[in-house]
Amino acid sequence: MKEEIKAYNNVLELIGNTPLIKLNNITQGLSGNFYAKVEAFNPGHSTKDRIALYIIEEAEKRGILKPGDTIIETTSGNTGFSLAMVSIIKGYDCILAVSSKSSADKIDMLRTMGAKVYVCPANVSADDERSYYNVAKRLHEETKGSVYINQYFNDLNVDAHYNSTGPEIWEQTNGKITHLVACSGTGGTISGTARFLKEQNPDIQILGVDAFGSVLKKYHETKEFDNEEIYPYRIEGLGKNLIPTATDFDIIDNFMKVSDEDSAHTARELAKKEGLFVGYTSGAAFQAIKQYEEAGTFNENSNVVVIFPDHGSRYMSKIYSDDWMSEQGFFDTKNKEEAQKIEIIK
Repeated sequence: MKEEIKAYNNVLELIGNTPLIKLNNITQGLSGNFYAKVEAFNPGHSTKDRIALYIIEEAEKRGILKPGDTIIETTSGNTGFSLAMVSIIKGYDCILAVSSKSSADKIDMLRTMGAKVYVCPANVSADDERSYYNVAKRLHEETKGSVYINQYFNDLNVDAHYNSTGPEIWEQTNGKITHLVACSGTGGTISGTARFLKEQNPDIQILGVDAFGSVLKKYHETKEFDNEEIYPYRIEGLGKNLIPTATDFDIIDNFMKVSDEDSAHTARELAKKEGLFVGYTSGAAFQAIKQYEEAGTFNENSNVVVIFPDHGSRYMSKIYSDDWMSEQGFFDTKNKEEAQKIEIIK
């Protein structure tokens, strides 16, 4: 009898079930055991594949999305790429409003995936008509047969991680996880994963990561939105200048703010010490671990899982560019040896 060909029907069947990888070298001197949930192993190279597929399929089930419709979204790049990828397979058009803070690599990738891209100024208020939030809303109103994903205010964003990322981590650690460290942007990843894990063991500590220039940490602590907290910063997909309803602040135990410079260097350190070529927010997540360690958060019995959201290839023109790092002033006296000199043989 002839054996069947063992193949996936399409790339969407590869979404989820990403590996948990022990961190061995960069963790020297830290208390406990540290494991990375490496979301770059998704076919779209980020955790956003999970929500793109989940939200679109839920919309199909509910009759909201119909053949020939257009998907519209606000994105810093990763969600847009994932939506464009799913749209190709399922036959939808895709229009994306992107922050100008997004790397040129991400924007080029979105266009390559067939999406119509509108690049919006990053350093404007959320209610400015030019903000990527309002541009996406306007495009939705103007485009017949369109569906606005609205990840910042969509409960399905949370549900996607409750139904996939949380159970995967619980199974991969055999229930031995003590701390979850995750960046918070829309809040879907940390909230959905945390909700599942806390249901299994309410003692698991949920440690959020925020950026300087973002309002999330202070809002978590005071329930007050402080406009004075907002100023421009470079990390993409981390922090916010508004309060997303997709963030369950009550389930998060603590937030730690990290800087642009520290996060960039830590991402490069992960590549050199662990062979993990991950994105800017992954550097931010592990930088937060360093700072949580300094605060005495972990002990020798801690089993810490950190979510690395995406792949380093999306930041070649940013944190992995020596020119960009120099332009930002990130190669100071302390770190200048990190710059890679290239010798050209003629």
